[in-house]
Order: sequence, then C-alpha cells, then structure tokens
Amino acid sequence: QVQLAESGGGLVQAGGSLRLSCVASGISFRDRDAAWYRQAPGNERTVAAVLSAGGSAGIPASLKGRFTISRDNTENTLYLQIDDLRPEDTATYYCAAFLDSKWHFGPGTQVTVSS
Repeated sequence: QVQLAESGGGLVQAGGSLRLSCVASGISFRDRDAAWYRQAPGNERTVAAVLSAGGSAGIPASLKGRFTISRDNTENTLYLQIDDLRPEDTATYYCAAFLDSKWHFGPGTQVTVSS
C-alpha cells in the first residue's frame, strides 16, 4: 500500500522560497512516475511538476523558471523547490505517485504566500 507524506509548507512572503518534501512508503520513486499537484480554494487540482521514473522532468510553461522537481533515491523522497513565490501560488500542494493505472495522492501541505 502506497503512502505519501508531504512536508515543508508554510506562510511565506512574496519573493521567498520553499522546498516541499514528500516521503514515500510502499513504493520507490525511482521506479514510478511522480508529480506535484496543487489546488487553490475553489479551483481544480492541477499539475505543478512531473518527474518520470527515468528522471525526465516536466514543468508547465507558466511555472518554468520558478518550480523545480527532483528526487533523492536513497531517501526515497520527492522534492519541489519553489522560488520567487507569488500570492497566486497559495494552494495545497499534493505529492502523487502513479501506480496501478492511477495517481495516488498524499494528504497535502499548505503553502500560503502573503503580498
């Protein structure tokens, strides 16, 4: 059974940075496609970054240059580095792993950016 646990969220001022972490149990990130999604109140959950099992990263054009996804295979941890945070980045951020033909999500970590 896959379990994902995010951490690293918080309240930051615009222009600041955060690094979100996601520790997995039941799977190895090096063997699975993984991603970070985010969801703001009243909005749909959208993808923020994807990292394939082979190590290829994908970032939406609107977030490129500020969002970086990476992983530590030894620690089985997925990361999302967010720089130059903006108020519109305020959302709950979810770690996800692709298993059994569907995405499995963690409970999320809240990121709030003040202007």
